Amino acid sequence: MSITTSTPTIQEVAARFHALAQQEKWFEIQDEFFSEDIQSIEPPTATHLQSASGKAAVRRKAEDWVKRITDFHRGATTAPVIGGDFFAVGREMEITVAGIGRLQSNQIMLYEVKDGLIIREQFFY
Repeated sequence: MSITTSTPTIQEVAARFHALAQQEKWFEIQDEFFSEDIQSIEPPTATHLQSASGKAAVRRKAEDWVKRITDFHRGATTAPVIGGDFFAVGREMEITVAGIGRLQSNQIMLYEVKDGLIIREQFFY
């Protein structure tokens, strides 16, 4: 008896992403959906975060940022909007970061999906 698994559609990836994002389970999203060659793109004007390539480097980037957060005041993520091989969500967050202070962030997070995995994330803020 063989078990076949099908590649998740973009709708399935976006729905699962949304479910995990509502629970603030960002590392679980990375574990489940990020490809080994993921590209994480920050805006050219970003002062606190840099772009990263590869699953391990993107994970380190996220872990290093989370370690600096001293207080999470609030966060909310919108439902995904899907177009072609992409989906986008809106993200609002208010946090206190060591060495920076209290920050309010309103951003759009864009994800590109190929073969059921996220191959690129890009942030607009």
